[in-house]
Amino acid sequence: MKAKSQFIDLTRRERQIMDVIYQAGRASAEEIRERLPDPPSNSSVRTMLRILEEKGHIRHEYEGGRFAFMPTLKHDKAKRSAMRHLVDTFFAGSGKDAIAALFDITAPELDEQELAHLRRLIEDAEKGK
Repeated sequence: MKAKSQFIDLTRRERQIMDVIYQAGRASAEEIRERLPDPPSNSSVRTMLRILEEKGHIRHEYEGGRFAFMPTLKHDKAKRSAMRHLVDTFFAGSGKDAIAALFDITAPELDEQELAHLRRLIEDAEKGK
């Protein structure tokens, strides 16, 4: 599966399950169910886990008498894939427009250390050209 389309085909509940798995690193079906908002039945969670595994988003291992589910894609790569999809979908592929929108909503929350880090990222990007 291409990284660009990795998370496009997920339903709302599948995304919630993936969020739980990424936060936990690995989790049983019951642990996942307990962390979901308005938890569905145990059989519904297991069905969604099977679907996510068929789609290639997760895998499982048998440990301690139960199955533990974990993502197939490292969290950093998943974040990049999701961000690429967001930029392509809502900002016509423009990273500049996406960053500008992010600054519009988060600028007041940034402290001096965070701003200095962002300046370094911009400087590094300029050097990379």
